[in-house]
This record gives sequence, C-alpha cells and structure tokens, in this order.
Amino acid sequence: MKRKYTLLLIALITFSGCTDLDIPPQNIISDKDLMTSDSGMKVYLARMYSRMPFEDFKYMAEWGIEYNAWLGSMGIEGTGEAVNRDGISRAFTGERTAYWTDAFVLLRDANYLIETLPQYQNVFPEVTYNHYLGEAYFARAVVFSAMARRFGGVPLVTKILNYPAEQDELEVPRASEEETWNQVLADYDQAIALLQPISPERGYANKYVALSFKSEAMLYAGSVAKYNETVTGRLTGFGQKTGVRVIGFAEETAQEASKKYFQEAYSAAREVINSGRYSLYKRKWAAGDRDAQYQNMVDMFSDLTSPENIYVKEYVYPTFTHGYDAYSAPFIFKAPLASGTCPTLDFLELFEGFDRYPDGTIKVTTGSSNMEGEYLMYDSPLDFFENAEPRLRAYVIFPGDVFKGREIDIRAGVYTGATPVTPLFNDYSYATAETRYQNLPAYTGGSKTLFLSPREGNGQETVPYGGGNITAAGANGPFYDNGEGCLTGLYGRKWLNPNPSFEAGEGRSAQPFILMRYAEVLLTAAEAAVELSLAGETSPDGSDLMLVATEAVNQIRERAGATLLAGGITPDVMGRNIVRKERRKELALEHKTKWDLRRWRVQHYEERDGFWGETRNKDLFSSNARYRFRGLYPFFSTQTGKYFFDARFQWVSLKTFEYNIVDYYFQIPAGEVSKSAVIDQQPNR
Repeated sequence: MKRKYTLLLIALITFSGCTDLDIPPQNIISDKDLMTSDSGMKVYLARMYSRMPFEDFKYMAEWGIEYNAWLGSMGIEGTGEAVNRDGISRAFTGERTAYWTDAFVLLRDANYLIETLPQYQNVFPEVTYNHYLGEAYFARAVVFSAMARRFGGVPLVTKILNYPAEQDELEVPRASEEETWNQVLADYDQAIALLQPISPERGYANKYVALSFKSEAMLYAGSVAKYNETVTGRLTGFGQKTGVRVIGFAEETAQEASKKYFQEAYSAAREVINSGRYSLYKRKWAAGDRDAQYQNMVDMFSDLTSPENIYVKEYVYPTFTHGYDAYSAPFIFKAPLASGTCPTLDFLELFEGFDRYPDGTIKVTTGSSNMEGEYLMYDSPLDFFENAEPRLRAYVIFPGDVFKGREIDIRAGVYTGATPVTPLFNDYSYATAETRYQNLPAYTGGSKTLFLSPREGNGQETVPYGGGNITAAGANGPFYDNGEGCLTGLYGRKWLNPNPSFEAGEGRSAQPFILMRYAEVLLTAAEAAVELSLAGETSPDGSDLMLVATEAVNQIRERAGATLLAGGITPDVMGRNIVRKERRKELALEHKTKWDLRRWRVQHYEERDGFWGETRNKDLFSSNARYRFRGLYPFFSTQTGKYFFDARFQWVSLKTFEYNIVDYYFQIPAGEVSKSAVIDQQPNR
C-alpha cells in the first residue's frame, strides 16, 4: 500500500511539472473582460452608478450616504419645509456616515477607468470610447462636488494609488477649497466635452446632464466664495498639519473666484436652455384653471416621459424599490409608519393666496396679530386654502383635502366654549413655545371647554355633537402623546403615490426621483444672472442678464399658478431675494434647500432674516443659535359648527433646531485625521 502511494505521488509531481499553472483564475473578471465590449462596460458603469452620492428616496441627511430608505422623509433637516417625529429631524450639521471613505472607493473606480480604458481604445467607435471616458469624469466631478459641499477642501485623488507603495506616495493632503472647486469645474468640463448629447443607455449621463450638474455645482462654489466673506470673522481657516487654506477663500481671490464660478454656472445653464431639449412640464396645465394647474404639478413628478426631466433615478417594483409612502403618507394609510413629512406654517407663508398680518404672517384672526381679535371661522377647513397657489396644493395635503380617494381629516381639537372664539393663548412668542394646548386651563380646568386626544383609536376623547359623538382629533390628529400623527396640521403630498389602489408598505414604492429638472436650471440661470449683475459683470454670452432672470422666474410662476412679476427683476438684493424665494418654493422637498441655506450662509442667527429667501423677522422663529417652526392647527367649534385655525409653534414632538457658523463645514472623520500625517481637521474643531 505504501508503494502505491509513493508511485501516485511521483506521478502527480511529474504531471504538475509538465503543466502550465500560470493561467488566470476562472472566477476573476479582468480588465479585458470589462473594457472590450459594451456589455462589459455596462457592468463597470453599473457599479459606478450604484455608488454615486445622489440624494433621493434612499438618502436621509441624518444617516448620510447610506443608500437607506428607512424612515424616508423630505425637508426635515432644519430647512423649515417640514418636520418629522423622530430624532432624524434635526439641523443639517453633519451625517452619521460621513461621505469620505465611500467617496474614495468611487474615485478609484473613476480613475481606474480613465487610466485603463485607453489601452482598449481601438475596440470602440470614437464616440463610444469618448462617452465612456466622459462617464468617469462625470462621476469624479459629482464625487468631488459632494465632498466640497460638505468639507471644503479635500484630497484631490486624480490617479490610481497603487499598493504597496511608500507612505508619502499614498498620503494625499487636503487641497484648498478653491483648488477643489477648480477640480470640480475641470472634471465637469472634460465630461461635457466627451459625453454624447443623448444618453446611449437609460440611466447614463449625457452632455446636458453634465452641464446641468455643473451649473448647480458652480452656483454653490460662487455662493461660498462670496458669502463666506460676509460671515462674522470671515469663514476661512488653515489646516494645522499642512498650512493649507482648507475652508474658505483667500481675501484677495474670493471676489474673482466668485465671479468666475457664477459665470460658469450661468453659461452652463444657458447652454441647456438654448439647446431646446427640455421644457417645463405643462401637459395638463391650462391658463386660469387652478385645478388643472394643481393636477399638472402632481403628475409631473411621476411622469417618466416629462420634457422637464433631465436626470432621473428610476425604481422598479419589486426588484428595486423604496419606502417613502410607508413612512410619509397620512396617518390613516399607516404602513407600518406614517406622517414622516409634515410641512410647516412657516413654509406655507412663502406662497400666495392667504390674507396676512402686517408682519407678513398668515392671518387666522380678525386682529392685527394672532394674539388679537377673534378667530376667523370656516365651514370646512379646506375653505381656508381656497385661494392658495396651485403649486402649494400639489406639494402639501391641506386639512379636508382628498388624497387617494379619501378625505384627509385633520383636527387638533374640539372647542365647546362660547363664541366668538378668542385666541387660545395670550402669548405666541418663541419663548412660550413649550406651553402647549394640553397645558391650557380650558383643557385641564374644571370647566373644560377644550378637548384634545393623547392617542388615536380608543384613546381619543369624544365630544357630543349633532346627536352623536365626534372625536377630538379626527382620524389623523395631532395626538399629543403620539408623535406619529399629523404634527403640524399639514402633510406632504409631493412624491407620494396618489393611486387609490396602491397599498403602501416597506419596500413597495417605485416612484421615480427627479435628481435634476429643467426648472432648477432656469432658477440657476436666474440666480447666477443676478449675482453677476450685483458684481458689476456683464453676461458671458451677451444676453440681457435681468431679462433672462425675469423670464425664467415668470415661466416657473406661470406654471405654478402664481402671479407673474409686475416688473423686471432688478440687479440688487431685492432682485436676488425674488429668485431665492422662488427657488425655495419650486424646489422644496427635493433635497435642495438644505444646500441652498448653507451656500447662502443664512442659517446662523446673525443672517437668519434671509433664511426664507426674503426678509423676515428672525425673532419670530428663532432665538440666538436655536430656532423652531410653527404648525397651522384646525379646531372645530361645536357652538358654531365651524372650524378655526390657530398658528402655533409645533406642539407635538416639539423640534428645536440649532445652527452655528462652524456648522457650514462638516467635521472630517476623526479617525481619518488621527491616522494621517497630512489630513487636517477643520479649523476650530
């Protein structure tokens, strides 16, 4: 037996010695496999696109770029658009998962494609080869832009770092913020030069996609270069390890850099506009027909054939889905959660169609403030919104409106006291925000005239009325001990699936998300035009800057059902604010506003009067670093059989936001700083 094993071993050794073992493993995909065919490149680009830092239904500011749809909400990051019941509703001062490590993974993929694809250039037609290279530059520009918005200057890794290597070859220090934005500009320009005008595959970029994203990035860069200079003490600083200006711009270069970036933003936006490839969605729009204008804006967010769509993130049930409806639909559609996006009264006040007090806030009483006079009474809560801008109704579900074939019953409480009804509180100031309806003597006293509900269902208080009983808080609340009802008296409608037959649930939604649309390009052109005029610059293409801005805003306002501007936009702060406010309204609940507030540098207390894109008394909603938002709460009066509204700081799951100057730049991950000899932390961190 021993002899047999010996002979077998000799035979194996002999066989091995005669066999070439230097063959590639069969389970490894090589460059040649991927980069010599369109099918292989589809695989490579699919990996790249799967890691793009796009902000859609699977992005939450509190989580960061985690591709996670859990608790999906919109506009809850201290922008004033909406609030959420959970701890995820907080000011945008950082992300749980910093966009750092994942960014360099995608940068390596992009750089590898740029360096390796030329070896296989002769495999593809020139236009196809150029497009694939353009995709890599586009991805790199998107990554550097996403990082710059968060951190300022970042390591500009523009080539493959091969391992193993000397430590100093692998360590890339943070560039200055100006160098970083210049790299973003260069990469977008390279992508624009290489990409085809029409995407060769669904979901790919193209020249006009890159131009649109470039215009957005350059508008951000121009704003930072300009408005960092207006922040107390100038918002700039050097890294301790390298001495590089990692945030902000040098005083001697900031103004010229700002002009350059605004020119680039304007030119890119104008090229998209002049191409004639896109237009505002108006398929159901009709002049003077408010219902048609409202329905048109509802439909535009789900129509994949919309001429307004420039770049869309698509979902397909059941293989690639999200859960926005499961978390942000009205309470009666709870599946398994609800009410994640509750717009604020402060947000409503951006829109037309409401009577106002002298201070500009929405009128709910006969007096000159909500602490004076008597409540205005309505047969139906929906009557309050009779003249509201159609665009607002497409974005927000009003109390008493219909969604998915059902009336959305929203009621803060029932009042049984004498009429006329006078304001429930003596003081509605910021300082008294934590005094809530359930603290009022009308609710707690022996002569109870105010009925509220701590919970839904069997927990509701009931009130005799009309020969039966009505619940204090209706079907959707607010319920003061359940932060999952209607927190503000309003629900977000934008992005929700309106089909009555659709049953929401986790991972069941397939609405597309429009990452870039033509309306944003128009607004970018308008804002850049005003900024260039303010800087004393002429148009890069010879156009009339103020005419371009005015026409862009009026196109959007006409489609929205809003009043057209009475005159032209002027090259001053008032003109700039008209554009900012329009942007605030049009792009609300799209993951855009939190970045606009940062680049305008209006989120800290000293500049917070510009927070809404218009001049408001910041003390109405803020106190030093902290600020809060209000709801619009409908109450039913049994004595009159009518509804009245109270304008009050959010009183269920009360959210207090805080923002300081240092928060305009996120902290670099501490672990990255501690392990590196060249990565600098943000100054003053």
